[in-house]
Amino acid sequence: MTVAAHHRYRYRIFAMLFFIALINYIDRGALSFAANDIAGAFHFSKIQLGAVLSYFGFGYLFGSLCGGFLADRLGTRKVWLMAGILWSLLEIATAWAGEAGIALFSGSAIMGFAVMRVLFGFAEGPAYALMNKAIANWAPDNERGFALGIGLLSTQVGALLTAPIAVGLLLLTGDWRVMFVLLGVFSLAAMLLFAKVFADTPEQHPAVTAKERALIANGQAEAASGPRLPWWRFFTNRTLVCNALGYFSFLYITFTLVTWGPKYLQDSFHYDLHSLWYVAMIPWSGACFTVLLGGKIADKLLNRFNNLRLARNLFASVTLLLTAACFMTIPYMPSPAGIILMMTLGNALNALVNNVYWSVVIDVTPKSTVGTYSGITLAIANLASVISPLLSGWLAENYGYNAMFSATAAIAFCSMLAMTLLQPEKRMTADLACWPGERKEAI
Repeated sequence: MTVAAHHRYRYRIFAMLFFIALINYIDRGALSFAANDIAGAFHFSKIQLGAVLSYFGFGYLFGSLCGGFLADRLGTRKVWLMAGILWSLLEIATAWAGEAGIALFSGSAIMGFAVMRVLFGFAEGPAYALMNKAIANWAPDNERGFALGIGLLSTQVGALLTAPIAVGLLLLTGDWRVMFVLLGVFSLAAMLLFAKVFADTPEQHPAVTAKERALIANGQAEAASGPRLPWWRFFTNRTLVCNALGYFSFLYITFTLVTWGPKYLQDSFHYDLHSLWYVAMIPWSGACFTVLLGGKIADKLLNRFNNLRLARNLFASVTLLLTAACFMTIPYMPSPAGIILMMTLGNALNALVNNVYWSVVIDVTPKSTVGTYSGITLAIANLASVISPLLSGWLAENYGYNAMFSATAAIAFCSMLAMTLLQPEKRMTADLACWPGERKEAI
């Protein structure tokens, strides 16, 4: 391969991050499409099924913390490979989670799913913290929004493709257990490709030219490097804490639609698997475009006005307010088409601001600590992955599905308020800063 072919190797890295994160998302979402079969096989109620769907979040929370911490110490490549191989094996093992629970936990199938999904969530947890760390190393500042947009697009495309892939495998094989086995085997193959293509930094990859290394290094703010900060400093920074609370809303909406969206469509409109594979794709169709558009808007706002608060606070707050309005209107829509339209529009607006949450961490954090603080951000926000399936199942069981959407709107509104409090222009330094009553942290 010629030198000329290698002058943009970083884009191959961005594409690989997208591909692996896409697989990560499809693997986690497949369970929702097997929910009816699993509930029937093991006689789970909606509340019990909500518990099964939420167990993933407990492991995911701790996995995101550990992944970011380990990435700053061991490097992203090692942690990606360890996590990817583990989640692939656990995806395969999910096929026998219920039987394992019956054999090992006094006949409790739900305990089998609990253990399997917690471990699976732990293995998948590091993914987005690792992606943010990798982008901090590989992307010059003027491409960060684009790179994050490509990586974060995996969330929306993954959710979009989970429906036809999971339903297609269910229809082709007639067995939800075979679906998990095939998905896990494909994930293992993908990790082999990742091991060949990826390196922690441009300096460590032989395919990256000196010209491209210089372009990346010169395009990153000099202040981005600095001493590694202790984990607890995260909680002294108002911007990082409020940003994590804002990101909670994104994940709450995402997990509500991923975990309960398919069953809501089945229960409310009686779609069977032959219809569900394309109907369940619709709420994610707009988000696939807006997650990329959001990165471009944020970059353009920053380049034109050189104002981080405009590109972060105002952009996020207005978008979240519109998101809340969409989900609030769902209970009042007169037809299935109107409901699906509002779900699609609300999800598209929710994805529009996804880029901001990760950009803010890079804005204020020394590069040496981006992995750890990305992991803490993800862990706080991923409380939504526990709360959303449980609360949505409880609301659906006791008050109906409309209450589920009203709660989603309320959470989006609260996160909007949190995003108004960011101070993204204040970069953290080694000097201790307290909140409230902060010192000026950096220029």
